[in-house]
Amino acid sequence: MENKLLLAGAGCGKTTYLVKKALSVGNKSVLITTYTQANENEIRAKFFKLNKCIPRNIVIQTWFSFLIQHGLKPYQSYLYDDRINGLILVNQASGIKYTSKMGFPVQFKETEEFEQHYFTPTGKVYSDKLAKLVVRMNEESESRVISRICKIYSNIFIDESQDLAGHDLSIVKLLSLNSENLELVCDPRQVTYLTHLERKFGKYKDGKILEFVQTECKKSNFEIDTTSLSKSWRCNQEICDYSNLLYPGLPTCNSEENNLSGIDGIYMVKKKKCKQYLEQFNPVQLRWDARTETFDEYKTLNFGVSKGLTFERVLIYPTKDMLKWINNTEAKLSSGARAKFYVGITRAKYSVGIVYDEDDFEPIEMKCY
Repeated sequence: MENKLLLAGAGCGKTTYLVKKALSVGNKSVLITTYTQANENEIRAKFFKLNKCIPRNIVIQTWFSFLIQHGLKPYQSYLYDDRINGLILVNQASGIKYTSKMGFPVQFKETEEFEQHYFTPTGKVYSDKLAKLVVRMNEESESRVISRICKIYSNIFIDESQDLAGHDLSIVKLLSLNSENLELVCDPRQVTYLTHLERKFGKYKDGKILEFVQTECKKSNFEIDTTSLSKSWRCNQEICDYSNLLYPGLPTCNSEENNLSGIDGIYMVKKKKCKQYLEQFNPVQLRWDARTETFDEYKTLNFGVSKGLTFERVLIYPTKDMLKWINNTEAKLSSGARAKFYVGITRAKYSVGIVYDEDDFEPIEMKCY
């Protein structure tokens, strides 16, 4: 049995690594699963780029799709007799019975109101309870769920594993005890999504997958690799150095990108000069959400949506807390804001522009546009 946790930095070639690793196992069966549809598409595209096709022995699918196909449906009769009609994505607690007089949502109880707790009236399972239900299915079937998965796939690779939470981690732990070869690939700095908000293993949220493996998976003998994917092929050294400041407790990421443009690194851009900066460099604008005003004639993405993408240049519209951190790297910054700021910075090959208002903020010892 070989289990491995590989910590990577932004632009360090995670997708290329996964594809090459999958191709290296010969005819053995491989599952590559990842959280977002966008990342699944990126992995597929990389196979066609490097190998012209996806071999028959390799399956690529999102985490939710994998859990429904292999976690629920084969043994659903142990707990649920009706047809499972797919998944409904939720971003808050699901299965709400009523709202209390104090304004708190009260959920259907799992034991007495099983169907309402896990499913919509049309038979769709709530995304925040999917992994929890798979764990229950495995218990009721006397571990047949996990055993079947490990018999189908000799190699299981979980990409973006920093996004897994709660009972997703329970499934990872079960797989690690049964799989021939389980490999987790992650960047703990890029937790811009979470599969669900669950109390289970709550202390390992915000990308603490290394701590989870070291504490909860001791019997699985994980190899911890912090060096193989620690060099960025996307960002230049100045961008790497600045992004490293956001996570001083993690191994630093250094650059292998030596192709400079002459206008490189981190620049503070006065708000009144944004249009001029956009006209000169045509960067992609990155923001927290649609409430941030940007220039419509230039491409704009939210931080979370931009994860996994590469641009020559970006222009970041930071939140107030991000600006406080820029002015003083000891300032408090929430885990969500820290991760999204890191993602925004590390999308760029050449230069990162950060918008500021000179009436409220004066950058110290930073290059200005």
